Amino acid sequence: MTNTAASQRRNKGFDATHQAIIAATVRLISEKGVQALSIAAVARAAGVDRKTLYYHFADRDALIKTVKDWSSEQLTRGFTAKTPRAGRTAHISRFVLENPDLIKLWIEDFLSPGDIRTRYPQWDGLVKGMAANLAHHDEKVDAEVYCTIMLTAAFIAPRVYKNSVRPDLSIEAIVERFKKEQMRVLEMDARLPDE
Repeated sequence: MTNTAASQRRNKGFDATHQAIIAATVRLISEKGVQALSIAAVARAAGVDRKTLYYHFADRDALIKTVKDWSSEQLTRGFTAKTPRAGRTAHISRFVLENPDLIKLWIEDFLSPGDIRTRYPQWDGLVKGMAANLAHHDEKVDAEVYCTIMLTAAFIAPRVYKNSVRPDLSIEAIVERFKKEQMRVLEMDARLPDE
């Protein structure tokens, strides 16, 4: 066996273990919250020893940062043009409702002082895309403020609705209601063409 083949197999093992640790951390945060998260619990849940976990992550904070990045990637999928707009809005609402403790972490970062671009590298692209979509609007629309309002509504409103307005509804029912209303708002406010 060549060194390259052995290295590729080791990298596959490393990547699989890395992903298993992240998945276990996400599951534990979703079940018990971030305050209850410990390295020992993550190692047990991932089926690795603590030495292996520390090989992948320097400490608990590094692990939490990686999980925040992972949840940011999941949310970002809701802004890619590969999926129709209705599917993107449903994806975000569903992720927000199914992962409340992860969303709390993400919202803390979203609200933190400092340049959003360091935590959300796609920000400028989102604003630029929205500005292009709003360019034909009768009134000048501040795309950066509009994006801030839309993101805040997308990440917080489904939780408020589920927790305080309609706790009796299923996640799927809420996702459908939010998808419909978000599409109406986007089409009405921005007069966006259908994709």
